[in-house]
Amino acid sequence: MTRPVLEIAANSVDSAIAAQTGGADRIELCANLSEGGTTPSHGTLSVTRDRLHIPMYTLIRPRTGDFCYNDADVEIMIRDIETCVSLGADGVVIGALDTEGDVDVATCRSLIATAGQLGVTFHRAFDVARDQTRALETIIALGCERVLTSGGEATALDGAQRIAALVEQADSRIVVMAGAGVNIDNVSEVTMRSHAPELHASARVVRKSPTAHRNDRPPDLSADWWETDSSVVRAMADALRHAI
Repeated sequence: MTRPVLEIAANSVDSAIAAQTGGADRIELCANLSEGGTTPSHGTLSVTRDRLHIPMYTLIRPRTGDFCYNDADVEIMIRDIETCVSLGADGVVIGALDTEGDVDVATCRSLIATAGQLGVTFHRAFDVARDQTRALETIIALGCERVLTSGGEATALDGAQRIAALVEQADSRIVVMAGAGVNIDNVSEVTMRSHAPELHASARVVRKSPTAHRNDRPPDLSADWWETDSSVVRAMADALRHAI
């Protein structure tokens, strides 16, 4: 039996390469990871695709905040997916809800149609849907290949029991991927308690800037940054091998 699939949320080219080096199975490329993630730039997409040999999925989210999108938001997402198709991405990560908290079927259908042959993951908009049981059936009917979830809780460990119920409901019709707060200390427990066949984590650490000149007084202009660490990814992959 093989270990569960490990997907890494990578917020830069360097993070994606580190994830690949550490043994990740797949990348979710994004920007603004600390705010839940948004779509990365064209340049980031292009350079990352050139340097990876593992599958690269791209987060399609035009802004932070809720998942109720207007016409301009939808047009942005469609154009971003077109870019992903043209650059050779392996898949996209989408999600949209209506004002009642149900899956926005019309918007999702448009995004999926634009993706064409690319793989499609439904992201954690699922975790704020008003009825996850119903939402999962809708996402399955849309043809998504997987859904990322914390079970509607702050972390996948907190929501492990709910994730296990979703895995059972899915009954192999869709992959349920556990994510949110998954780290080296809890990845094995999340796996065993949730029964999820795929895990999602960022495996990130703080990188200290080498610059000799610093002014850290403006909190939004810190010279340091978060980045995926290959050794953390490797440790998580090893832990997953022993968790099965």
